[in-house]
Amino acid sequence: MNTNFLETNINAFCVHWVGNKIADEGCFLSKNMVVINQVLKKLLTHYFVSSFKSSEYFNFYHDTDINMNEVFVYASKIFKNPETLLEQSINLAKHLYEQSVHPKIKGGEFYTVYFKDCIIDGKTVDAVGLFKSENKDTFLKVYPAGDGFEIESEKGININKLDKGCFIFNTERENGYIVAVVDNTNKGVEAQYWIDDFLHVRQRKDEYYNTQNILTLTKHFIKDELPQQFEISKADQVDLLNKSLKFFNEKDNFNIEKFTNEVIGQPDVIEKFNQFKSTYAREYEVDFADDFTISESAVKKQSRSLKSVIKLDKNFDILIHGNRELIEQGNDEKGKYYKLYYKEES
Repeated sequence: MNTNFLETNINAFCVHWVGNKIADEGCFLSKNMVVINQVLKKLLTHYFVSSFKSSEYFNFYHDTDINMNEVFVYASKIFKNPETLLEQSINLAKHLYEQSVHPKIKGGEFYTVYFKDCIIDGKTVDAVGLFKSENKDTFLKVYPAGDGFEIESEKGININKLDKGCFIFNTERENGYIVAVVDNTNKGVEAQYWIDDFLHVRQRKDEYYNTQNILTLTKHFIKDELPQQFEISKADQVDLLNKSLKFFNEKDNFNIEKFTNEVIGQPDVIEKFNQFKSTYAREYEVDFADDFTISESAVKKQSRSLKSVIKLDKNFDILIHGNRELIEQGNDEKGKYYKLYYKEES
């Protein structure tokens, strides 16, 4: 799934200030919409959309009833009547404040924006954007004064660094809308408040979801489960990881039977893989699709964690890219060793 923001246009937006509830900082709620010129619209559009680069999407959900998800409800009201943007932005700001109960959460400006002409998978839709700026950068202002120059410093928002953001696209409402999320600041426990507590979203079950899950499963099976079930060397584990990535990089579509036959090969290992898949699905509440279109962006992201490296004590790392037959393992009077064959060096 692809998103194109090139033609998107800010139709209207509001700004409020939301503090930390546990610190009793309160909120400053604006009574008016913000009016901006075309130059500011261009700058703000860059600020709001430039961080949305991932192909990972989400849906709003609620354990009991989707209509009990506050952000879903308020966004639905905005889509139904964009004239209510200010009213619903206040409701959203109050809801965000109620979730801001971790002591490390910083207060900041909270923007509710109505966008026209967002393109998602070739379909043009409106979108509601929710953004929060928590961090300020220091900027220098240099200007002529008399026969020289003077310099002043000023705190402000860096338009290249969005702290938190969310795009709610007006499509697939019955599934909780298609939602894109960014959180570039908090990485600890407090990070949960934006994605889990405020938005309350879960990953959308699409090609990105399917590709990510099967690659994660494969990594855990090869690195963790396989050595417990069979005698397997590190070199053979790395070889299986390489074969897995090669399969996903060369194929457009995933089929579980083709994957296990081409990559794993041995019937007894395939049986263990399928058993592990079933156990993993139950324990982690993950759905695995047996046939799906492969997401290139998910493969690219996951490949970072599928490193084809053998670490030898603290002295050497062997990075294996290709032919498993060109590396041998053995023992002699000095200890364990690897023997590598090659034609050229550089």
